[in-house]
Amino acid sequence: MRERRRLEESIAAYRHIERELKETTELTEMAEAEGDDAMVNDGVAALAKLAAKAERDKAAALLSGEADPSSTFIEINAGAGGTESNDWAEMLQRMYMRWAERCGFKVEIIDSHAGEQAGIKSCTLLIKGDYAYGWAKTESGVHRLVRISPFDSNAKRHTSFTSVWVYPDVDDDINIEVLEKDLKIDTYRASGAGGQHINTTDSAVRITHMPTGIIVACQNQRSQHKNKATAMKMLKARMFEAELQKREAEAAISNASKTDIGWGHQIRSYVLQPYQMVKDLRTGVVSNQPNVVLDGALDPFMAAALAQRVTGDKADVSDID
Repeated sequence: MRERRRLEESIAAYRHIERELKETTELTEMAEAEGDDAMVNDGVAALAKLAAKAERDKAAALLSGEADPSSTFIEINAGAGGTESNDWAEMLQRMYMRWAERCGFKVEIIDSHAGEQAGIKSCTLLIKGDYAYGWAKTESGVHRLVRISPFDSNAKRHTSFTSVWVYPDVDDDINIEVLEKDLKIDTYRASGAGGQHINTTDSAVRITHMPTGIIVACQNQRSQHKNKATAMKMLKARMFEAELQKREAEAAISNASKTDIGWGHQIRSYVLQPYQMVKDLRTGVVSNQPNVVLDGALDPFMAAALAQRVTGDKADVSDID
């Protein structure tokens, strides 16, 4: 039923664009013939919006991966740099939450660890919605920030790095074998705001999968059992995503131009000083409005990276101002 709904929506979107293009073009031509400049401008603006919608639908057509229709987990981990990196990690958390809101997705903070002075050391977001993973999967990698530090009394320029890891929220019917002997399960007291429950019970759970070194944690529920169940689901999702990455790497051997998107690979730079620019180092997509990007305007970056990941071609996008 989900596949049928997706196909119906795709057909409806195509027919809508086709109908709107025909009607808007005819009205604009009539306005030009009558010398109505105001109506011509309205028509041009409507065509521009229609072109933007067509571009997003074009990118959406590339979402054909096995796990693309799933919801997604986004893990954010601050790099070395103390308060600077912790603040950058919190900025990225807000950016992805704002992006999810723009797309109509629901967001839940599964796990979060506050920094000592400001920001966060790490967090895990669960973004619920159709094709949330398909859109967000190209965000995995290292994100670099250059700015005048608000924490430096000498107002010096600082560079911070934060790692982002994206993996799908897999369905329960996907068979992922996890042996109990391969797991190390730790419990600890939850941290952060939460009233009397916080720091009174060892409800938070951390699971380490010894063969792969994958570590997941959950502390957003009062019940240790619920947190353990969520952490196990996250572990299976991480293992499933690792298998997808392995398959993709094998398939990409014949495509030398395809970019390897893996842990520790810097993918994007956000420069706030001495100039304003966000640049994707894989696709060359550039924005001169970093504040807009940090407010969740990520679709052009995601669409270009998705096109490159699927086709191996460099995206035909240079500026998203």
